[in-house]
Amino acid sequence: MINLTQIQLFPDGGFSGFGPLGSGENAPATFNKFLSSTVGIMTIIAIIWFIFVFIGGAIGIISSGGDKAALEAARKKITTGIIGIVVVIAAVFIIDLIGNLIGIPNILNPAELLQQVLIK
Repeated sequence: MINLTQIQLFPDGGFSGFGPLGSGENAPATFNKFLSSTVGIMTIIAIIWFIFVFIGGAIGIISSGGDKAALEAARKKITTGIIGIVVVIAAVFIIDLIGNLIGIPNILNPAELLQQVLIK
């Protein structure tokens, strides 16, 4: 009969991640790739969303038929979409500017920032 303390709960050698995360080597570079990919995907999603909002606003202008309220709503939709896409694109530059203003010039490069913190 086996006691509960004799049951092996984890594989020999312990658990490890998969792919480049499994080795633990060069973790800051892997984290940089992850952040870069995430920001890229979110930017692409924002651009696709802008296209849908812009087309929806254009269809609203076309179908307004002289109704000033519908025309104004469609214009607001397009204006909101343009402001949104400008904010998404400018966000990276704004974060870099804030980092430089507060004295963290490598705020967009976590691997280099981590190395500078560990060296000091």
